Amino acid sequence: MALAWLLTRSPVTLAIPGTSSLAHLEENMRAAGLGLTVEDLAVLDALA
Repeated sequence: MALAWLLTRSPVTLAIPGTSSLAHLEENMRAAGLGLTVEDLAVLDALA
């Protein structure tokens, strides 16, 4: 979720997360496919 939030906040930001396993890499890659709404971003921003 954090990666999806970061990618949605800025299209010019490049997140380079560390990963210790193939499962974590696959999870990180799925973040790019999450479609966060404006409402989702507002909730996440309020938590940050």
